[in-house]
Amino acid sequence: MSSLWTSSAIAQAVQGRASADFDTDGVAFDSREIGPGDLFFALKGEQSDGHLYVDNIYAAGGAGAVVSEPASGPHILVSDTTKALNDLAIASRTRTDAKIIGVTGSVGKTGTKEALFAALNRASMGKAHRSVKSYNNHVGVPLSLSRMPAECQYGIFEMGMNHAGELAQLTRLVRPDVAIVTAIAPAHIGHFASVEAIADAKAEIFQGLTHEGTAIIPFDSPHYERLRKAALRSTKKVVTFGFDEQADVRAIDIVPAQGGGSLVTASFRDDREGDRSLCFTVAEPGKHWVSNALAILAAVRAVGGDLAAAGLALAELQGLDGRGRRHQIDLEDGGRALLIDESYNANPVSMKATLEQLARENSGGKKTVVLGAMGELGDKAQSYHEALAEDIIASGAQTIILVGDEMAHTQARLAQLSSEKLDHTLKISHVAGSSEAATKAILAEVAGEISDEDVLLIKGSNYLGLAKVVSALVSGEY
Repeated sequence: MSSLWTSSAIAQAVQGRASADFDTDGVAFDSREIGPGDLFFALKGEQSDGHLYVDNIYAAGGAGAVVSEPASGPHILVSDTTKALNDLAIASRTRTDAKIIGVTGSVGKTGTKEALFAALNRASMGKAHRSVKSYNNHVGVPLSLSRMPAECQYGIFEMGMNHAGELAQLTRLVRPDVAIVTAIAPAHIGHFASVEAIADAKAEIFQGLTHEGTAIIPFDSPHYERLRKAALRSTKKVVTFGFDEQADVRAIDIVPAQGGGSLVTASFRDDREGDRSLCFTVAEPGKHWVSNALAILAAVRAVGGDLAAAGLALAELQGLDGRGRRHQIDLEDGGRALLIDESYNANPVSMKATLEQLARENSGGKKTVVLGAMGELGDKAQSYHEALAEDIIASGAQTIILVGDEMAHTQARLAQLSSEKLDHTLKISHVAGSSEAATKAILAEVAGEISDEDVLLIKGSNYLGLAKVVSALVSGEY
């Protein structure tokens, strides 16, 4: 395989001047991620300047750097390194014949992106590319585009936002052939006047669609008509997915699968050849994952991919760290407990879906939840945190550890509801903040509660650092 970029191609794309000839095999803007043969973008931010680490990247074997001031090793000199990163992303998108898929949504976008990659990579024998981690913002998206090999057949890019106008900029960089909105929820509602405004902001992804591109939207969403009208302003091809019989790609039968997932029969509307169906397994549990799978199959079909291979990939999925990965943790008494890691993100819809799935868990042991506050809810934070109490009670959790200041509202409402609705007492505690002391306090409480065959769910917004709790429990260092 040829190199990802040559210095001459980079210089031409970013309108810069190369100090020497070199080839690159990767691209990064974090000096800690640089390996042999990589290209480093020395970005300048409000609190950091990548130029301070240029010498480090040469020591790590980096092939070259894009800089706005002269460097000691091979480099390409430009006036603005952030603009240069965007320019390289544009050049990467221009040079490829790959089918490009953009994914956004209030919930489910990272999992959907990863599952799409698994499906298309399997069918193309390793010629699919996707954005890694949650590189879905104004820096992560152009970085992911710049990393895309010219010869790949499929590119899948996650795009996020927390303000209006952000997705419009990102989608014009990506120029997707297919654009997916997974779901609309009150995530980041603190930055918007309403959930309808969030739907409008998510619908910006359709503005970048290529000629005759396809928009994929959730039929069951209360914002379906709003999304559809927005999509039709950019394309004539709108494909719906969901559980309603009018959806183009719909689940007609769902039964529990061995191992905790779902066995799904999906129907694909085809006006020319008649409806078709596919029976497949989704390894990840929960109705929300069935919905994601329907969107994935709609996208695979839209790009002419292999639906059978997609079904096999969905059956082999494993949860992502922080987004549903399941761990069997060893206990001091010799028993084992199931830990469900949802520590990366939380909003009202994802909390509800995760707690509904917890209600269906039947391990034979007790259920304990560590739930962190939901961020960016603005003046609606109290009402959303109070409403969470109903879902916690319905989950069957007996021990509830609440983390973060806003969870005081959940604690108060839980105490009220448990006295009114339950014939047993819940064990409820509240840990404020996200300090090292808070982490130790959570671990101490969890260690005193879980026993053999128990289920422990950990979910909250990333800023609370609940991933540290997960890491300690999985490693046994608690």
